[in-house]
Amino acid sequence: MTSPTSNAVPVHVAAAVITNAQGEVLISLRHAQLHQGGLWEFPGGKVEPGEEVYAALARELHEELGVTVQAARPLIRIPHAYPDKQVLLDVWQVTIFSGTPHGREGQPIRWVAPDKLVDFAFPAANQPIVTAARLPDRYLITPEPDVDFLDQLKRAFQSGIRLVQLRAKSLDTAAYRDLARNVCELAHAQGARVLLNADPAVVLDVGADGVHLTTARLAALSQRPLPTDHWVAASCHNAAELRQATAIGCDFAVLGPVQSTASHPGASYLGWEGFQVLADNAVLPVYALGGMQPPDQTRAWGAGAQGIAAIRSLWPASV
Repeated sequence: MTSPTSNAVPVHVAAAVITNAQGEVLISLRHAQLHQGGLWEFPGGKVEPGEEVYAALARELHEELGVTVQAARPLIRIPHAYPDKQVLLDVWQVTIFSGTPHGREGQPIRWVAPDKLVDFAFPAANQPIVTAARLPDRYLITPEPDVDFLDQLKRAFQSGIRLVQLRAKSLDTAAYRDLARNVCELAHAQGARVLLNADPAVVLDVGADGVHLTTARLAALSQRPLPTDHWVAASCHNAAELRQATAIGCDFAVLGPVQSTASHPGASYLGWEGFQVLADNAVLPVYALGGMQPPDQTRAWGAGAQGIAAIRSLWPASV
């Protein structure tokens, strides 16, 4: 049966993840009489017909909070169907603004540490924004470990890497567990998180922050393999795999390959247009993977990515 909203034109909304100098995120409480009233939200409002999204964002934030946007970039686009309406949330990360935010429409506002956002009640459509606000814009995938591995990883953390996937296919289970314990200790001392490319049970055993599911592991699961206080990510290559990642409750995905890579020179790849189509229809944050270099960061944001995921270009050179 067709739902009442299936043929409706989505309400296009520009929303903002606004961060201050302390890295806190601004949220506001919806008035009780509004749709999804009584829940917290990320500030913003409707995009008027013919209006550019950035212009709508700037206008809404000035009207709601009394601030002037000075620097912002795309963060995530979320299509969502409520029982009574459809929305398309066009979410931007606002990093520079002038003025002191205050609720110009009488709405309470709060500055919240990103990891504390999970303690607040948001509309269902806002949940992927909560996740995106907590994730960094670079996701390091480790190369196979060698004698300098931990020293190089420490330098990666010192360069600002805050999310890493420990991928070590050459190690047996015991050796992988030992390395994972050392990596977690090193990462946590630097304020970074570690996801294991391994059986989810190993995550709980060694104190890692989550699991990164291979495509095969993703396909074999019918539910989320870890509790919600751990991260669950997945490798995806197409719309069906992104749907599966969403269905089992993954927090984010890595999508690619976007470009040709040195390790798989003859393999087919999505291209930026193909990536954007998939990212725009996903309902979870996605990182662009495949031939990514740091200068691709801006292109990735524009195509709907959380950021870039890479091995070689994010891994420090040997000294």
